[in-house]
Amino acid sequence: FQDAVVEVLVAKCAQAMETTGLSRLVVAGGVGANRALRAALDAEGARRGFDVYYPAPELCTDNGAMIAFAAALRLQHGVPPQPTRAFSVRPRWPLGAAA
Repeated sequence: FQDAVVEVLVAKCAQAMETTGLSRLVVAGGVGANRALRAALDAEGARRGFDVYYPAPELCTDNGAMIAFAAALRLQHGVPPQPTRAFSVRPRWPLGAAA
């Protein structure tokens, strides 16, 4: 499973780098701690000519857990949940500047 996920993420990152013409990629969040992903992105970056940057692994934390913990603290301190604001889901977000 991990190999399949790494393969897809590397392909999508490489496509994004090619599409945008950028030369630096920053990988953060929980996924940034994965050693297999780091190795594959480093290899792909070397092959395609882009640099990949990561925070230290101990700083690559799960943002979902952070948000849930923040919500739990708010509830613990008597702050009621806020109504959800309207938003739309875009599963295929374009990479262009007009996005």
